[in-house]
Amino acid sequence: MAWRVLEHAGQSWKVSFAAERRSDGGQWTLVFSFRPATAGQRSLWAAHPVTSSSKSAVYAQADRISDKELVQLLTEKLA
Repeated sequence: MAWRVLEHAGQSWKVSFAAERRSDGGQWTLVFSFRPATAGQRSLWAAHPVTSSSKSAVYAQADRISDKELVQLLTEKLA
């Protein structure tokens, strides 16, 4: 299930998020998954600069990110 749905360049993108922690560090990083609504196109993953030692704090920050910021992140990954 998508957390949000965005429109960019005439296409719908289903956005989900996760917290990722690398094995060599103690910080959680916010990561977004952008899945195109149209079949046959690849999904994109993009890390956001939000980090915390608390996974729940990273999730709480996700709700504060605007659609505009998400579209900008998606645009950077598509370039």
